[in-house]
Amino acid sequence: MLSELVLPAPAKLNLFLHIISRRPDGYHNLQTLFHFLDYGDQLTFAAIDQGVELVTNLDGVDAEDNLVMKAVRLLRRVSGCRLGIRIVLDKHLPLGAGLGGGSSNAATVLLGLNAIWGLGLSMDQLAGLGVQLGADVPVFVRGHSAFAEGVGDLLSPLELPEEWFLVAVPNVHVNTAAMYSHPDLTRDSLPITLRAALALSHADHEQRRNDFQPLVRAVHPQVDKTLRVLDNFAGLSIGRAMMSGSGASVFVRFASYGQALTVQSELNSCIFCDGALEQTSKLHSFVARGVNVSPLHGALRGLGFALPE
Repeated sequence: MLSELVLPAPAKLNLFLHIISRRPDGYHNLQTLFHFLDYGDQLTFAAIDQGVELVTNLDGVDAEDNLVMKAVRLLRRVSGCRLGIRIVLDKHLPLGAGLGGGSSNAATVLLGLNAIWGLGLSMDQLAGLGVQLGADVPVFVRGHSAFAEGVGDLLSPLELPEEWFLVAVPNVHVNTAAMYSHPDLTRDSLPITLRAALALSHADHEQRRNDFQPLVRAVHPQVDKTLRVLDNFAGLSIGRAMMSGSGASVFVRFASYGQALTVQSELNSCIFCDGALEQTSKLHSFVARGVNVSPLHGALRGLGFALPE
């Protein structure tokens, strides 16, 4: 085993998101289009004599509740491997932002430790473990842009234009479980085909939408304000701003890196009020490129690891 290995845990965007129905088990059937970004968290794996350690810059989350630890425990239980590991999680993606940070962290653990420990688990096995940790984990494990159905685990890989995105994250945490259980959430979108999904991937398609967005805008005024601010730059961007996942992050597409940076610099001069605290802060944002193949897969290949089949 290598003494130390550094791997990315990339963000994702939902280019649209439709809630089809609520299932008897409490989960929801949905349809969405997942697209990776070349931006995210970073995990460093180091061998230790025994046990599992997690070091992170993430405040306010018990290490035992972190998806990183849950993924390690699940992998050890299934494989029987008892090698020691220390994982340092360098967190860049905010919590409750709809960017898939926790799910991506879990997938990096599954793929990373499968490679480092030489477990030999297949891609289907790892994706199956992933869905036990969260509905978004399988797409990060499989590592390709995809049309997703079911609870988000039924994936049809596809190729999308690799455009530039400006992602803005207001200073608010959106609770995913609370949004899914909210009585005002629309849950009756009609299913669409893969062909229709590809059409909706275009930023200028007038029917492109996220079913969470009206609800989150109403519950969290900061998200509403962020969407309105980004739409002010419609002359430079491709299409209207949209929320990713259940929020709070908002994204807009650009034809070039330079145009995205120009709008980001304008955002840096915007002052946002932090609700009841009546404090002000700049809107956190970053520019990233959409990519069809996960940077995690590219990193593993670059380090000489064969991806599971």
